[in-house]
Amino acid sequence: MSELPISSPYRSKPAEPVSDDERDRLSRRLNTAFTDGALTQEEYQSRLDQLFAARQLGELVPVVQGLPPLQTYENPAIVDTGTGRPGELAEPRSGNRLAVIAVGAVVGVVALIAILIVILIAI
Repeated sequence: MSELPISSPYRSKPAEPVSDDERDRLSRRLNTAFTDGALTQEEYQSRLDQLFAARQLGELVPVVQGLPPLQTYENPAIVDTGTGRPGELAEPRSGNRLAVIAVGAVVGVVALIAILIVILIAI
């Protein structure tokens, strides 16, 4: 019994022909799984052979069965540093220019009010 959901195109449309785009997508997915250590050399080669021999989507079930799931979301910009791996320290981020300008403006206004109060008291 396949662990793929019935909504998977490999199960819901098994008689459809395999497109070149689908072969490319699965080839990249297999490469990633092999590089990440999820597949052994033998499993990787066997699945590649099945991928390029398949004529219909249903024949690809053994190729995708048990592969790590695809990421279906994007990392938020605040979390995604674009570099490094989980657990590595990221480079410190520079201060936000708008925040620096806002703090400078507030300090300037407070200083101006303090000067005006001193002048008013002196009069």
